Amino acid sequence: MTAPTLDRPPSAEVEAAARIKPRRRITGAGLLHAWTWLIIGWLVLPIAVMILFGFNDTPGRYNQTWVGFTVKWYGRLFEYPDLTSALITSIVIAIVASLLSGALGTGIGYALGRYRFRGSGSLNLIMFATMSSPELIMGASLLSLFVSAGAGLGPVTITIAHVMFSISFVAVVVRARVMTLDRSIEEAAADLGASPWTTFWKVTFPIILPAVFSGVLLAFALSIDDFIVTAFTAGTTKTFPLWIWGATRVGIPPQVNVMGTLIFAVGVFFALAAGIRSSSKGKRD
Repeated sequence: MTAPTLDRPPSAEVEAAARIKPRRRITGAGLLHAWTWLIIGWLVLPIAVMILFGFNDTPGRYNQTWVGFTVKWYGRLFEYPDLTSALITSIVIAIVASLLSGALGTGIGYALGRYRFRGSGSLNLIMFATMSSPELIMGASLLSLFVSAGAGLGPVTITIAHVMFSISFVAVVVRARVMTLDRSIEEAAADLGASPWTTFWKVTFPIILPAVFSGVLLAFALSIDDFIVTAFTAGTTKTFPLWIWGATRVGIPPQVNVMGTLIFAVGVFFALAAGIRSSSKGKRD
């Protein structure tokens, strides 16, 4: 029979070894996370500078050096009538172009995602070619088209140009959603006596509505900040980007930063609202 062993207190070496923390090794995942945050910071930095200089207490139009903090430019937002007119023109053109692009792009995306027909491959090719083609080429070709047709350059030609390059983006977003749509839901509606038109508006469209909304917002964002195509098709019309480009010779006032901040805030609001809606819908499901 063996004698019971007594618990011995740990030696000093054991206690010292226990106090030593293992070194953290840099893994591939850690490097990937660091690189991701670095890219996000790089992308956010210009926006942060724009927001910051909207509060700069600069004495003149040259808003390039930080002087002090003020909120007076938000109260004097519409001090320059030409700038205000250019912003209103850009907003109106962006709204009209996004709505037209949403309607036309939704139809194209639904057709490409649901049916296989003669010419669908060519339509896909044209759509992606429009998205990948340089804006310089598109602007020059549209200018030639309008000049040869005898159309006067102005807000109408700008809107047509914006619709032409925005349709593809809406169609791609809607097409991706339609391709993942459960056909059994539509078939159940047809079995219950719904016509194809009723099935689309009562069943299909509410399901693809988030994709349509995303496409419309994307078209709006592409339209309101477009410069190259607009410069070719604007004539004497001044949009917000064209006004900023022309004002660089004499100085850009702080109101430009304030307007850019407000436009950015509206975009963030819609993005957050869409995200909250999607998360709440997922929880209910």
